[in-house]
Amino acid sequence: MPSRVIVYSTPTCPWCNATKRYLRERHINFYDVDVSRDSRAAREMVYKSGQQGVPVIDIDGTIIVGFDRRRIDAALARA
Repeated sequence: MPSRVIVYSTPTCPWCNATKRYLRERHINFYDVDVSRDSRAAREMVYKSGQQGVPVIDIDGTIIVGFDRRRIDAALARA
């Protein structure tokens, strides 16, 4: 199990919601960070990913941009 999972998201993003639903279905605890309301977190997300689009998923330091099940599963398996 990963020790820390962060999902940088916005409330209106369908891929963000799909990512969070996917993690919940797998019983993975995560921090949901709304970058539309937290400019510091938005800057942190861009620093980590080099991207402004959401979702950005940080699984124990592995950064995944977008809802990519294969990469999410691989990162969770390594954690």
